[in-house]
Amino acid sequence: MQEALSRRERQILDVIYALGRATAAEVLERLPDAPTYTTVRGLLRVLEQKGHVRHEDEAGRYVYFPTVARQRAAKSALRHVVRTFFDDSPSRAMAALLGSQREVSDEEIARLEELIAKARRKP
Repeated sequence: MQEALSRRERQILDVIYALGRATAAEVLERLPDAPTYTTVRGLLRVLEQKGHVRHEDEAGRYVYFPTVARQRAAKSALRHVVRTFFDDSPSRAMAALLGSQREVSDEEIARLEELIAKARRKP
């Protein structure tokens, strides 16, 4: 799903996920190196055509919201990253992630250990 998006489309979708719902003006306020309002509206229309967002008319304003739950979209994006950049190897991806962190808390390490144990138990 994520591979079909341009950089600016991903940025817009990130804003909408962060806010839950957003108007074009709200998206524009939060974009780095923001384009014009007209460009944002056009990109929202493209995201809607691609099936990533929908809109509702609220008091004459279009309010956009994602069509896919954030957790599901995150899993899809992560699968794409692991497949594309880490030869479909979760361990390579985890090694890169852990290697990029300055410090991993004991709580995070415990959570990772739980997830590994759970993965081992899966048939």
